[in-house]
Order: sequence, then structure tokens, then C-alpha cells
Amino acid sequence: MLRATVGFAVVAGVAFTGTVEAGAQSARTAESQKSAAEQVLYYNHSYGVVDRETADAVENSDFLRKFANFEVRTTSSGDLTWKGRYLYGGQTYIELFGTGDLPGQDANFGSSSVAYSTEHDGDLAKVSQGLRDQGFNKLDEFLQSRNFGDGVLVPWFDGVQFPVADYPYDSFGSWAMEYREEYFADPRSKTGPASYPGDTSRQRYLPDTYKDHQMRDLTRIRFAVTERDLNTQMPLFKAGGLDIKQVPGGVLVKDGLTTIQYDVVPADKVGLKQIQMSLNASVKDRHVERIGNSTLVVGPGTSAVWTFDKP
Repeated sequence: MLRATVGFAVVAGVAFTGTVEAGAQSARTAESQKSAAEQVLYYNHSYGVVDRETADAVENSDFLRKFANFEVRTTSSGDLTWKGRYLYGGQTYIELFGTGDLPGQDANFGSSSVAYSTEHDGDLAKVSQGLRDQGFNKLDEFLQSRNFGDGVLVPWFDGVQFPVADYPYDSFGSWAMEYREEYFADPRSKTGPASYPGDTSRQRYLPDTYKDHQMRDLTRIRFAVTERDLNTQMPLFKAGGLDIKQVPGGVLVKDGLTTIQYDVVPADKVGLKQIQMSLNASVKDRHVERIGNSTLVVGPGTSAVWTFDKP
């Protein structure tokens, strides 16, 4: 899933700037204030731009089609069309693109993004207010629509991010989103019924077909990002009430199910590094699958690890 006008949006070093230590201090500050913000955001999906060889290998992998609810799909939002390679879990998913698949600098090898979503109608407004409370009054609050192929745009989700045109970025960004009831109500969305009033959950959005495969959900994803890009996303993570912890060389952002590890690196070292997944059932043996310039190891036990190498 991509933002309508670009792959993702970020804000420059407005709130936090300086060295890696300054970035770590930003994380400590956010962590110390987390209890003041109700958690309203949860990891929804992310994407990474990998090398062309790996993207093609992923697209044509028979193993991935057995291992996960996997598809290659072209999506249109009206003014932007993209082809992604998707692995879906019960509540989380990830998109993989090859170098050159996206417009502008988002097409570069190593570009990545993370989207967090709400579970209750109205919680996105709390994120926007949380950003304003931190002094960010210039926000890009947008409606994303989807075209199912008939030319009619259906409201898909509301989002908030920092205005792209005003703030430069290196290679990484994030945004917050909330699914629209009009999308859930459209039978072409193939989504489920509400489990509670105001249900905008990931579980409602995603199909249950993950149960027919080994992969259950994404539990940990590791990205290498520049210090600027990491620091500038802290206000959004904080506004969503996410658990932010400093670790050597970077930051962990947790939502209770999925942990995102951000490693601070130079600009030429950025990119998706690793994905850890839970399985629907324990497997006895260890299976190693080489996919382009990446290695997926499944088992033993109830987890799998997919590591991406820089070609």
C-alpha cells in the first residue's frame, strides 16, 4: 500500500538533530514520556526496495507461495499505480519492491517505509493532536482512495504525515493511517465484519487465508536508516503511544506484537535487513531457502528469519 502522491513522506530534523548520541537522547526522551500518550497506533505494514535480482526471485518463488499468503499485485489509487510483492499475516504484512519500481528517489535501492494504523475509529485524530501537542502544526492529513479497476475511487483510509514538499528525507519515512468504513463496506475489498463498534483493525482488513500457510505474522523487522530519518520520525511514534527504547546503535519501536529495529547507518548502508516471522505451527526441521540475494530460514520451532544481503 502506497501513499497516493509518493511512496512515503517524512519530516526533516525539526524536533531532533545532531549526532547519534543526540538521536539516542531523543529515544530516551520519547520513552520517558510514553506513559503520557495512550497507545493508539500499531504496526500495519512496511516496505523495502531490494535489488532487482532479489525482487524478481521473490516474485517467481514457488516456495514463498507455499510458505505465506503471498501475491504479486498491481494497485491503483487514481493518480499512482504500483506493483508490489506481498506477504500477508493475520494482522501484519510487508511489501517488497525492486530498484526502479517506484517514482523518484523512492525507487532507489534501500528505500523503506513503515505504516502504523489505528484499531478504533477516531483514534487517528488523537495522533494528529499528539503531534500538535509537540508543536507540529503543519501536518499533511489526507484521504487515500483505491481504484478496483472500474475507474471509481473508493475511500480507503485516512492518513497523517508531515508534508512531503516541505521536508527533505534520505531514504526512510512513516505515516499513520485509519481504514475507512466505506472501504470495509465495499464487497470488493473482501474484508470482514466489524468485531466491535468502530472496528478499524488490521485483523478485519486482512483475510484469514494466512491460516492455510506456515507464516502467521511479522514479529520483528530490522531496517538500517540514516540518523536524520530516524530522529525525524520520533514525534509520530511518540504521538501513537508506541514503546520506544534505545539499543546500541539504534532504536526499537514496539507495539505489542511487532518490533521494528532501526539501526543508524551512513546513507550508503540503508535498507531492509531482516524480517522475523511467527508460524502457525511448530516445524521440526530447519529449511533454508535462497531467494535472490536473501536467505529465508524456516524453523525449527515456531519462527522464521529472512535475511537480505546487499548485492
